Amino acid sequence: MDLRQGPQWNEGETGAGRNTLGQKSKHLRGSPMMAGEAHNSSGLPPFILTGLPGLETSQHWLFLLLGVLYTISIVGNALILFIIKEEQSLHQPMYYFLSLLSGNDLGVSFSTLPTVLAVFCFHLREISFNSCMSQMFFIHLFSFMESGILLAMSFDRYVAICNPLRYSTVLTDARVVWMGICVFLRSCCMIFPLPFLLKRLPFCKANVLSHAYCLHPDLIRLPCGDITINNIFGLFIVISTFGLDSALILLSYVLILRSVLAIASQEERLKTLNTCVSHLCAVLIFYVPMVGVSMAARYGRHAPRYVHTLLSLVYLFVPPMLNPVIYSIKTKEIRRRLSKILLGTKF
Repeated sequence: MDLRQGPQWNEGETGAGRNTLGQKSKHLRGSPMMAGEAHNSSGLPPFILTGLPGLETSQHWLFLLLGVLYTISIVGNALILFIIKEEQSLHQPMYYFLSLLSGNDLGVSFSTLPTVLAVFCFHLREISFNSCMSQMFFIHLFSFMESGILLAMSFDRYVAICNPLRYSTVLTDARVVWMGICVFLRSCCMIFPLPFLLKRLPFCKANVLSHAYCLHPDLIRLPCGDITINNIFGLFIVISTFGLDSALILLSYVLILRSVLAIASQEERLKTLNTCVSHLCAVLIFYVPMVGVSMAARYGRHAPRYVHTLLSLVYLFVPPMLNPVIYSIKTKEIRRRLSKILLGTKF
């Protein structure tokens, strides 16, 4: 997701234009928009979260849909973690990375659940500045971690296919743990400055957000100060994480494809490629919605607001819901254990 988008000022919003706003602010006190008044983070009124702008009459149905997605995501990922823990045959690097992905998807679900539940079920739309910053931190933290985990999983597939004889020596348990720690620390280091870069800015625009949760591209539109540093840092972290990770994932699959094409037997080629299908699906359902959200934010400014909201919901809700479904279908060991848990049978 693009973290750099911010407001574009025109001449009417600077100089004399701001003086005019300052004079009018006396008549706007008490308005939820707080137009023209500058507030630092300590004196900022609560942000107002938004459900589905333009489709308010459908919000109950949307909540039912989101409830189903939450249930599938939380139960599915919890089952994946349980099965990997209990099944000794799954104590391998590939499934350790899958458990990291499932744990991360649970984090995504739980970081958005409180405000989504409050907005759509209880119609509680206010959120304090600090609570909003905390939620923004965790949502983006888990997004960056998911990108890093998918990169680690692509490295696992590369070693398994291109260097199978060295697989057990390259991907030891200790190295898998080290890779997981590196993914977490990198994500923390990238996201940690964002709340503080926002806190230093004065807020004098509308305090109404575009979603039922707090996202950096949404919040960065509200300050009336200079956001150049925020934009530069946002560009840096997008390129150094999502950009770098996606490029390395692409490179790993180019090398995998080259290795697979060198296999003489077509049956063996298909069998080898089949081991990558689950990971490829996970990569696509993570990066494609992200690109869609960024493109809509940059080039779809005249589109209805609910379009942006729906794209954001797809980006945050679909990957955690589909990942356990995909891996349950494509992984024989998980499918067998899952059928035993749910049906008491094996197949």
